[in-house]
Amino acid sequence: MDSISDNALMLKVKNGDFDKLGLLFERYHRRLYHFFYRLNRRRDVSEDLVQGVFERILKYRSSYTADGSFSTWIFQIARNLHADHYRKHQNEENINDFLDMDQLVNEDENDQPGKEELKLLQRALDQLDSTKKQALLLSRFQGFKYKEIAEIMDCSEGAVKVRIFRAIRELEVLIKELKGV
Repeated sequence: MDSISDNALMLKVKNGDFDKLGLLFERYHRRLYHFFYRLNRRRDVSEDLVQGVFERILKYRSSYTADGSFSTWIFQIARNLHADHYRKHQNEENINDFLDMDQLVNEDENDQPGKEELKLLQRALDQLDSTKKQALLLSRFQGFKYKEIAEIMDCSEGAVKVRIFRAIRELEVLIKELKGV
């Protein structure tokens, strides 16, 4: 069953075989969770958003065409859901400001080399605007190619390259500022 492609599974879901959605969930829930968690650093919200992605898959299954990559399609849904969530909750107090930075690294990994650098990177990432941050996360942490990111973000491949380039340059500046250099 694992040899069935994501596109084939989604086509089965589209045709009413909802059990196959469980296989897609198994394949994608961790990647989606990490994507959302890196965007908002809230476990509860990230888990809710992952569930929301699969709810939207069921709701919009009839629109699935299998023309492109399933992973591109699902991350496009994820990105749209995140934007909807952000718009809905933008006036609420920003809880992220009060989160403990130690959530980034498990407590049992206190002697992990690079822990401070990881914290610094996360703090710098949190200061990027959402578009740059999403492009960078999709590229560096989710492994999407620029062409796929362009499809997910509904922009040109050139725009993706520019966003990632600017995000990296901005990160360099932010990290220097945070280090006090």
